[in-house]
Amino acid sequence: MSERDVFEYALLRVVPRVERGECFNAGVLVYCRAKSFVAARTHLDETKLRALDPDADVAGVRAALRAVEGVCTGGEAAGQAARDDAGRRFRWLIAPRSTVVQPGPVHTGLTADPAAEAERLLDLLVR
Repeated sequence: MSERDVFEYALLRVVPRVERGECFNAGVLVYCRAKSFVAARTHLDETKLRALDPDADVAGVRAALRAVEGVCTGGEAAGQAARDDAGRRFRWLIAPRSTVVQPGPVHTGLTADPAAEAERLLDLLVR
């Protein structure tokens, strides 16, 4: 068995009408300190979004999800977080906020491949 490292993950939830509190999963954030790895994988189900809010700003939600992916990637796409390490970017992204795209609670696990774990969790918990 290959060596496994601790990783943390949080789901990205879409809350189209914050005052109602209804939500669905649209992505996952994965962070592995040992590998200096942070990534977001997203999938927006427009049918669910429109079921919760027929007037939802689909383009705005997609842009918010892309922004999270950009912060994880780093570089110019990360904006002010560009110079931060993977851990700081993850912590910034999981900070509670009252917006349409919100992070859920953080969970932990063990993995030998954090990138594959991100895809597995996206398939298991989002799609």
